[in-house]
Amino acid sequence: MFEAAFLWLQQADPNAVYGFLFLIAFLENVFPPIPGDLPVAFIGSLISLSPVSFAGALVSASLGSTAGFMLLFLLSRHFGIRLYAEGETTARHWLSRGAYRLFPPSNMVALRRKYASHGYIAVLFNRFLFGSRAVISIMAGLMHLRVMRVLGAATVSAFAWNVLLLYSGALLGDNWQHIGRYATLFSLPVTAGTVLLLIFSLRRYMKRRKQRED
Repeated sequence: MFEAAFLWLQQADPNAVYGFLFLIAFLENVFPPIPGDLPVAFIGSLISLSPVSFAGALVSASLGSTAGFMLLFLLSRHFGIRLYAEGETTARHWLSRGAYRLFPPSNMVALRRKYASHGYIAVLFNRFLFGSRAVISIMAGLMHLRVMRVLGAATVSAFAWNVLLLYSGALLGDNWQHIGRYATLFSLPVTAGTVLLLIFSLRRYMKRRKQRED
């Protein structure tokens, strides 16, 4: 299937290519198993040989990435507001009870204030975090981060990542299929650092909560 898609991209009208890039980048954020980075790198390898422009490919892929991220963020934010509007004693669904055990409603206001800055940083680097893009958009929504700040950070992240993919594809040329290796090299240090920070923050939060309960 992917081979047929790549063959079509080589011959397609530039506007159709831009539409494809927008769609695949959007879907990759909503359904993470979809490989959105490979088509972007492939287009990068074709830019010097086709009417497709670097700017057009960059804008379409970045807008698709941002739109997909914001969709999950807004849905999470909406349901997060409803979830914590229920009140701890009225939660009936098992997901609500599970969320309340981890993040009690009485602690959510303080938790959101404390981790607001970390949340925006996570959004800013979300494209560079291996395998956790959808998780960050959902967590950002649950933390009720400000919509316009999240939009700005997600847009910057998408543009920066797609610049790397397009340039890497152009440099690799016919070897664009190996972009996955380089993407991992870009993502791994940022992902490892973020995971360690999250583990440290969560352990400190759970420890302080236990001390307050005692």
